[in-house]
This record gives sequence, C-alpha cells and structure tokens, in this order.
Amino acid sequence: MKSLKIEELLNPLIEDLGYELWACEYLAQGKHSVLRVYIDHPEGISIDDCSKVSHHVSAILDVEDPISGNYQLEISSPGLDRPLFKPAHYESYIGHDVQLKLNSPVAKRRKLKGNIKAITDSILTVELDEGLQDIDVSNIVKANLVV
Repeated sequence: MKSLKIEELLNPLIEDLGYELWACEYLAQGKHSVLRVYIDHPEGISIDDCSKVSHHVSAILDVEDPISGNYQLEISSPGLDRPLFKPAHYESYIGHDVQLKLNSPVAKRRKLKGNIKAITDSILTVELDEGLQDIDVSNIVKANLVV
C-alpha cells in the first residue's frame, strides 16, 4: 500500500520536527489525486505547524518521488473527530464512541456507531445498541471518533 511506504519515508522527518505522524492517506483520483498527511502534537496543531511540515515534506517527496503523476499535498491535524487507521489508534480510544463505514455488512449494516470496548490483533470490539459486536479491522473503510 502506497500510504504505508510514504509513512515510513516521512515518519523520521516529522518526528525530528517535533510532531507525531498520525497517518497518511493517498486518494488516487487521476490529476486530482490527494496525499493527505495527518500530524499531531499534545498542544494541538496550528496553521503554522502545517505550513512548516508541508515545506519539509514537499522537499523530501520531490527528492524521493514515491508517487508518480500529479497530486495535491495536504498537511492536516486529525481534529477532534479524528480518523482512526491503525490498531494503536483504536487502542488509544477505548471507551470512546466511533462511527464506522464497512466494506461488508455487520449486524446487517455497513454504517455503525458504537463505543470501542477492545482491540485484539485485528478484531475491534464495539458496543452497539444491540450489544457487543466484533469487527475485523480489514473490513473497516473509514472510522472516525464521534465528538
């Protein structure tokens, strides 16, 4: 997956700048493709932080050229309704509500809202209105915290 290689490339740089690389998301849409890089910091992220990181990230992407073709680079905070991508993200937010979009239906639905109860290996346990539900992380298309 392209995003993982880009994360490996950018993580040391972003950490050296004093930020956490939350995740990278590459949306291939022809000449309108987007590389979104989420950064985080305990004190929050400002526009100046995004600009600083963008300058450094642009330079390394120009040299390493991991993406062929045109794309728009976006540097962003994950925000309060932050997207969750990795098992460690789910682990950090046990006890919080999450909105999920799934590839395949679970409990006869592709959109679920519930409370994160556990993550074990690649299985996310969420408490829905009708009870606990185990969901394979590979089945999750999109996950966001509910504010």
